Amino acid sequence: MNVELITKQDLREFKNDLLTEIKQIVKPGQGQSKQWLKSVEVRKLLNISPGTLQNLRINGTLRYSKIGGMMYYKLEDIHKLLEGSQQ
Repeated sequence: MNVELITKQDLREFKNDLLTEIKQIVKPGQGQSKQWLKSVEVRKLLNISPGTLQNLRINGTLRYSKIGGMMYYKLEDIHKLLEGSQQ
């Protein structure tokens, strides 16, 4: 059995690589970028579960607007969340 250790530095590098890829997918300021995203789009973008997204809403980490039963998130707020988690 082969055992590999994952260091904190490995995890930091992985996080930075992942954030870079997400930012490339979103590409703010390019063309007609969406300003508002639905819950399903945010979950796919961040690769999180519905429960995790709900926790982000409940604890105030991610602001949202509710219109007719649908929740919308500002793309700008998602970028702030990603940039804030790098520190």
